[in-house]
Amino acid sequence: MKDLFHKFAHTISEAVGRPATFCVALAIVIAWAVSGPLFHFSDTWQLVINTGTTIVTFLMVFLIQNTQNRDAHAIHLKLDELIRANRHARTSLVALESMSDDELQRLQEEFDGLRERVHGVRKHRAKRRA
Repeated sequence: MKDLFHKFAHTISEAVGRPATFCVALAIVIAWAVSGPLFHFSDTWQLVINTGTTIVTFLMVFLIQNTQNRDAHAIHLKLDELIRANRHARTSLVALESMSDDELQRLQEEFDGLRERVHGVRKHRAKRRA
């Protein structure tokens, strides 16, 4: 079932990401707008576009989330492999996504400090050259 959903979600996400699909959606909206006078801009006429867009949006949220989850997972695995393969890298950084928010905050503060030190060194070197 998971593979079937993945293939379906991937196919749909590829299809809706194309310019032609946008043009079709735009044509539908234009056709709806142009048909307004024919239906006297009735409540039913408005309900058609509201219902259609609500249903499409509702379903697309799940497809987009599935695609983003898979992409993020693949990127994490690639980064984990790069960290693992680099003998100078800290292997404790593998699978950061499973750390608690507090652990991630401490690591962020550590990297902020490193960035500030590097920025300070660069400023100092630039002053010496000037």
